[in-house]
Amino acid sequence: MSFLDVKDLKIHFPTDDGLVKSVDGLSFSVERGKTLGIVGESGSGKSVTSLGVLGLHKGGRARVSGEIWLDGEELVGASAEHVRRLRGKKMAMIFQDPLSSMHPFYTVGHQIIEAYRIHNNVSKQVARKHAIDMLGRVGIPEPQRRVDAYPHEFSGGMRQRAMIAMALSCDPELLIADEPTTALDVTVQAQILDLMRDLQREFNSALIIITHDLGVVAELSDDILVMYGGKCVEYGTTEDIFYRPEHPYTWGLLGSMPRLDREPTDRLLPIKGSPPSLINVPPGCAFHPRCPYAEKTGGKDRTEVPVLAETEGGHLVRCHLDRAERRDLWENEIKPALETQ
Repeated sequence: MSFLDVKDLKIHFPTDDGLVKSVDGLSFSVERGKTLGIVGESGSGKSVTSLGVLGLHKGGRARVSGEIWLDGEELVGASAEHVRRLRGKKMAMIFQDPLSSMHPFYTVGHQIIEAYRIHNNVSKQVARKHAIDMLGRVGIPEPQRRVDAYPHEFSGGMRQRAMIAMALSCDPELLIADEPTTALDVTVQAQILDLMRDLQREFNSALIIITHDLGVVAELSDDILVMYGGKCVEYGTTEDIFYRPEHPYTWGLLGSMPRLDREPTDRLLPIKGSPPSLINVPPGCAFHPRCPYAEKTGGKDRTEVPVLAETEGGHLVRCHLDRAERRDLWENEIKPALETQ
């Protein structure tokens, strides 16, 4: 068993308009010292998945089923109080927007000190020294002074660093980063990614990075899970996803990614249409209304939900096209088009 094992996770939200199937049968695993990238467009279920792993849907309206095993301990059936005790110490999260995730009335240092003292029986003085050390380790200048600053007094990049310091203050064994570099300029993005990689090596933690930016997952991830409509449509190593992708949605994501390794000759290739409503997910393959190859399935795309099947060596694909056809399309049509893009 891996350090984190998620099996057939379903997170549904009843609403007046119908049942929102935000996550609908998701399975994945992460080892210590390894990084899993979860990618997909907005509304595909990425962030809901991360909140589910941390148990932050407990006590709300969400209907959560399946299994989440963390270091041999099952969390879906555990009490909300028990999962709360694990948050911070065993698992932690870097949220998408640090300005709204940190309390505006308290200093950054106060919030790190509070998080540290919940899980460690130490004095305020010891916790304050630890907070200063953590701020220094994530690259915040003058941490002795900055520890008494409020979140609004930090720049976006520094707030993100402070959020990482808070998440890492208790040396969590699982770290989930939800869009950790959104809205940051590219120089700060690179610094944040380098920081996360260095800290992961130091703590040997399992890392899940959630993003719509394929450049970020290419930089950090060992494995990549591609989500669409609340389900996994492709799962494999970073090599598999970037050099041997087999799902038309993954091809679309790669086609819409800017390339810096060559002179651009044309515009990016966006995926036509919009992501599906998670209340009214299209029947059959959820991607079929946007898939340029749907007519090749003989109508199965509209009636049957494709099975997530292994192609080779742990590479999983959810698609009605047979494997030979997918490989032929990739080698002779998609890959040449991307290389001339």
